[in-house]
Amino acid sequence: MGLTNNDIFKKLRVAHKLRDDDIVKVCALVDFKVTKSELGAIFRNENHPKYMECGDQILRNFLNGLIIHLRGPMPEKKKTSPNNKNPK
Repeated sequence: MGLTNNDIFKKLRVAHKLRDDDIVKVCALVDFKVTKSELGAIFRNENHPKYMECGDQILRNFLNGLIIHLRGPMPEKKKTSPNNKNPK
């Protein structure tokens, strides 16, 4: 029995000491909206009636936002002109 998306999300939350507000901001970095109530349902016990499974989309967007949060945005790549592919 492997880890579920909820387990991974919970472990990342604890490891990075993130609160619900922080997670909402991290997700906003990739233009993904998640509410505190949704997060509360994701972090509940599996036996709780309002428990919600964390889907792949939520976890993927959180991970992408976490990368930006920790590293910063990716720098823009320099465009090379077709004539100067290998300058010497």
